[in-house]
Amino acid sequence: MTATTGTTFAVQAVTALYQHRMATQTQLHHLLAPDRSQQWTSKKLTALREHGLADSIALPPPGRQHLWYLTDYGRTVASDWPELRGVPSPPPVATDPLAVRMRAAHTLAVLRCHLAFLTDARRRGDEYGVLDWIPERYHKLTENHDDAVIADGLLRYTATSAPDGGRAQFRAFVEVDRATMSSERLASKLIGYGRFLDYTPVPLGRRSAVQAQSALPLWQKSYPLFPRVLFVLTGVGEVGLRNRIEDLKSMAAGHALAANLVRRVPAGVARLEDLEEHGPSAAVWTALDGRADACGWMEL
Repeated sequence: MTATTGTTFAVQAVTALYQHRMATQTQLHHLLAPDRSQQWTSKKLTALREHGLADSIALPPPGRQHLWYLTDYGRTVASDWPELRGVPSPPPVATDPLAVRMRAAHTLAVLRCHLAFLTDARRRGDEYGVLDWIPERYHKLTENHDDAVIADGLLRYTATSAPDGGRAQFRAFVEVDRATMSSERLASKLIGYGRFLDYTPVPLGRRSAVQAQSALPLWQKSYPLFPRVLFVLTGVGEVGLRNRIEDLKSMAAGHALAANLVRRVPAGVARLEDLEEHGPSAAVWTALDGRADACGWMEL
């Protein structure tokens, strides 16, 4: 990476905080300026505060880490930037430390996952940038607001280091689980993605049989191929990790919608700490289609 300038960092930091809602100083450093020092990043973030664009609060324990977020002015400034077109405006961040800590835990875990992919892509020389991860990707299935598939993240990744010298584009829905929900509820997300795979909306009014047959599944309005489905687990010990992986595999084998999904779409599960230590392209993923050997996420 070339050296990040102060102006570039300011624009990228505001953009990242708008998209991800909040991030620690360390995360912003690795996200935007890994070629610089932590002190340089701290100075530039302080400048954002002085200009009224961003602010931070200390996370417990005191002095350990600061959480950065955009002010009302910062959100207004960034709201009409072309690169953020279509990205929902982040809600104001509460200043109550307990409320922030409860909200931040999942948000920061999702950002950790993005950073693992970004670090691996930089090492490999692949094309995957700061904005190639879209948090909370929402897909409405019916008029019922609650009937939707909401991925923790959607990544768009172009591998340029293929053995044949070619380029390969990948997309993936990512679910980051911190063991805060039951294993059964986590596994049931496969059913939701299975519904999304085959869901074809029916317009109001009468339709001919030919029109009905030519209707396209909803996902084809956004993607050339259905994105692969990745589960990333953290906050659980070895026994809990094995149990959650087995429950995902059981759901994939035992439910018709989930079985159809993993038969047609690459799907796998890995631990977040393994992604951070070895990289997502390493053989740290368990495929959900019944294969025994671990593999990289692009080989699922």
